Amino acid sequence: MGVARRSSRDTTALSLGACLSIVTLTACDPIITIAGANFPSWLLCMMVGAILAAIVRPLLVLARLEQYLGPLTIFYPSLIAMFAMIVWVIFFNRV
Repeated sequence: MGVARRSSRDTTALSLGACLSIVTLTACDPIITIAGANFPSWLLCMMVGAILAAIVRPLLVLARLEQYLGPLTIFYPSLIAMFAMIVWVIFFNRV
C-alpha cells in the first residue's frame, strides 16, 4: 500500500490558512506596557515559565528524579509551557 501524498495545491492552501490565522489572531492578546514599550502578554508568560522551569530543574536533580523523567528534550519545554499557561490563567484570564 502506497503512502498518500498531498498535492502542492493542498499544501499551498494549508500554508495560506496558517498565515491568515497568524495574521488575524496576533492582535487578540492583551498588551503589557513596560517602560513605554508594548509587549504581548504571552511573551511575559513564556519568560516567567522559563524562569520557573530553571528553578525547578535543580530541585529535580537534587531529588534524583531527573533520570526518571523520560526524554528531557520533551519534558523541559512542556514544563515551560505548563508554567506559562498557569501564569496566563492566573493573571490574564478574562472569564
